Amino acid sequence: MSDVDTYLAGLPADRQAIVNAVREVILANLDSQYAETFAGGMINYVVPHSVYPPGYHCDRSKPLPFAALASQKAYVSLYLMGLYTCEDQKQWFQQAWAASGKKPLDMGKSCLRFKKLDDIALDIIGASFRRLPAQLYIARYEQVLKKK
Repeated sequence: MSDVDTYLAGLPADRQAIVNAVREVILANLDSQYAETFAGGMINYVVPHSVYPPGYHCDRSKPLPFAALASQKAYVSLYLMGLYTCEDQKQWFQQAWAASGKKPLDMGKSCLRFKKLDDIALDIIGASFRRLPAQLYIARYEQVLKKK
């Protein structure tokens, strides 16, 4: 599978509805310096090399990852690396989600897991993308790298 449209077309209808809804919110709130790509069986949102030439510190040939969206075996996953690298963003996100009235978060360090569209606070997801434009994300990412 090589592109987003092919990936989406191959999903079951129920998963397609969830992924499309989340993707629409992401695209509506995504800073123009990010790019949507497809790799690793997921829709990826990255800071391309044209914006951040150093790329991802673990593999400089890859762009800096920011978020990813995927239909997994038992749920849909949304990976938000900004929650992993920016503690204040993570605290805001968790508080906003709790106030949304949605089911409690099923969340790892940066991974949110959803089984139904009704489980997702789309407004909070949109706001989380707006809160981290690419240049701010890059600055936060570089701060984390300096601590290592």
